[in-house]
Amino acid sequence: MKAIQAKSCGSPDVMQLVETPMPSPGPGQALVKIAAIGVNYIDVYFRTGLYKADLPLSLGMEASGVVEAVGEGVTVLAPGDRVAYAMCRGSYAEYAVAPVWQLVKTPDNISHETAAAAMLQGMTAHYLTHSTFALGKGNVALVHAAAGGAGLIIVQMAKALGATVIGTVSTPAKAALARQAGADEVILYTEQDFESEVKRLTLGIGVDVVYDSVGQATFLKGLNCLRPRGMMALFGQSSGPVSPIDPTILNTKGSLLLTRPSLAHYAANKGDVAWRAGGVYRMIGDGRLKIRIEKTYRLAEAAQAHRDLEGRRTAGKLLLMP
Repeated sequence: MKAIQAKSCGSPDVMQLVETPMPSPGPGQALVKIAAIGVNYIDVYFRTGLYKADLPLSLGMEASGVVEAVGEGVTVLAPGDRVAYAMCRGSYAEYAVAPVWQLVKTPDNISHETAAAAMLQGMTAHYLTHSTFALGKGNVALVHAAAGGAGLIIVQMAKALGATVIGTVSTPAKAALARQAGADEVILYTEQDFESEVKRLTLGIGVDVVYDSVGQATFLKGLNCLRPRGMMALFGQSSGPVSPIDPTILNTKGSLLLTRPSLAHYAANKGDVAWRAGGVYRMIGDGRLKIRIEKTYRLAEAAQAHRDLEGRRTAGKLLLMP
């Protein structure tokens, strides 16, 4: 089969399309014929070496497809079942093996493309808004990169839960997308100081939670946007890792809460995956959640997909099609 591998860490050019043996499912696993592959920043973190893994490096943490074969002891899935999954590395390929507990059956009314676009970022938005800081009516959330793949979903989920949403974006076109997703206020951070704007919009009170996938460029100012005892949920670092801080800063800024969550810990078992993916699929099915697919690429174009993602030239989800 064909797959994307990297023999070293580095720029997008380290990724190469190679021929590799077809994997076989072991006990409790299934072999999936991949139909669509989600491109995510976690793939960039592995490619650059920020997240460590053995070489040659297999990339990709999300895909949808059809079960081709199942391993010993598997009874809940069968060949022909439509499935999707996240947080199992190696999806940049024509076939992949995944643990059955991570596989979710795809409803008939959801395409392979939508399923691949919704799993990782959808479950991420779900844990952030339902668990890390459980939003409700009266809460105010600041969402950075509000027109990104995860940002658009977070905005929609936050609004569905009754929260007020302030989003930050880089261009007027992205601002329009964030507003379309339901953001109450949108700050164009390339033209406005988002910290000053948040304080103005909240009458100096601050927000209850900051959902930050940007990292280094937004972190410290984001802390200043929080009300006393507010929470910073730093779930990514697209602009680079945050420098070490003295925890006392959290005290002086108002007894703030800081967490660096990961989907791996919020979707760590079959029950978690079923709850979060099920919630995402229900919202898609009843129209409360719309998944924006920005662009699709051939599997061989994985390097270009990474360049576009890192260059912040996209709004919504990027997919690879094997």
